[in-house]
Amino acid sequence: MSAPNITRWIGIGLLGLPLYGALTFWSSLEGQPDPNTQLEAWARFVTTNQYVWDHLLGSILGLIFAIFGVFALGVYLATSRAPRLGLVAMVITVLGSALFLPGMGVSAFAAPKEGQAYLAGLEELHKLPDILADTMFALTSLLMVLLVFAGNLLLGVAVWRSGTLPKFAGAAWAGAAVLMYPMGLVYEATVGPASTPPTVVAGAALMVAGGGWIALGAMRRPSAKTTGAAVQPGVQ
Repeated sequence: MSAPNITRWIGIGLLGLPLYGALTFWSSLEGQPDPNTQLEAWARFVTTNQYVWDHLLGSILGLIFAIFGVFALGVYLATSRAPRLGLVAMVITVLGSALFLPGMGVSAFAAPKEGQAYLAGLEELHKLPDILADTMFALTSLLMVLLVFAGNLLLGVAVWRSGTLPKFAGAAWAGAAVLMYPMGLVYEATVGPASTPPTVVAGAALMVAGGGWIALGAMRRPSAKTTGAAVQPGVQ
């Protein structure tokens, strides 16, 4: 059996980065009503088939592509000028993305049933007191945001310092993380609650560009590990 073409597999994996950005962009275009102020409109929105498909294909599949893409990027960066930073960033980002998946599952499968219950007349459902599950969901979501933001920011820095990938592709990836997470929180705090702040849409578009640029750069210039060349010394 012939040895696998590592360069090809890394290139295929890296395509998960722009695909993640594209699916996130698509699923973020249509904002949903705020359940705190427009409960009935929200209930009607989340009980549509389109809502389920948006979360399955846009959010959940997008996160799966992101995990594969980040793994591939971590492998590529392992023989660059920033190997340790790349691997640490990979672990942090994958951990945060994995924690994101349960939340997306709740949104995709539990929210429609909750909306259906409200439309069926069970209006007291939203007045039930919080329980441990609610608290743990909130804490997990907070941890997820911190990990995903920090991991993607560090990935952008590692790409910048890699010595083989386009520096501004790393800057674009890091900038996208800033737009999607801290800027999204700032938007909600200053402008008001939004299911999808416009900064997230802008960040997703930037991820398409940055992720595609990273994948293209890696396929044009394989890492030392995939070519058998010596690792170039440099800052880690």
